[in-house]
Amino acid sequence: AAAPGSAVRAVAPGRVSFAGRVAGRGVVAVELDGTGDPPLRTTYEPVRATVKKGDTVEAGAPVGFLERPTGHCPTSCLHWGLLRARTYLNPLTLLPPWLLGHGPSRLLPTQDPLRPPSYAYTREGPPYGRGAYVHGREGPSYGRGPYAYARGLSPGLPAAPWPRLPP
Repeated sequence: AAAPGSAVRAVAPGRVSFAGRVAGRGVVAVELDGTGDPPLRTTYEPVRATVKKGDTVEAGAPVGFLERPTGHCPTSCLHWGLLRARTYLNPLTLLPPWLLGHGPSRLLPTQDPLRPPSYAYTREGPPYGRGAYVHGREGPSYGRGPYAYARGLSPGLPAAPWPRLPP
């Protein structure tokens, strides 16, 4: 958590691929240099952007300022994502070990961001890691019910692009 108005900085060098509003929230996306094809992309929200699409940024460069809470968090918080194409990955893998473990993190299902998946998730899950519940859909590749069990995924809560469960 950080105070509204706190600077939000790029985690790595890259090119801004999006800076604008999505569903009423400010979002900045940066495609990271030298991370393959398709490139890794970091996302930051809710952020009032100080950059625009096409700008290049260096690691640590400000990309915007943290906006006020959007209703789901009791205090302001940064939603920081890492994707390769449409696959969500663990953004904490971009940080050095000395920065890890200083506060709570809630992650989507993850895999190694430097290696694109060479397998499809099955009921048995990927060939590494520990178990966690993930939001799935009916079918042999995803298990059964709204929460399928798969090994190797972080114990996070369901989030985009998976649909929210009705209240």
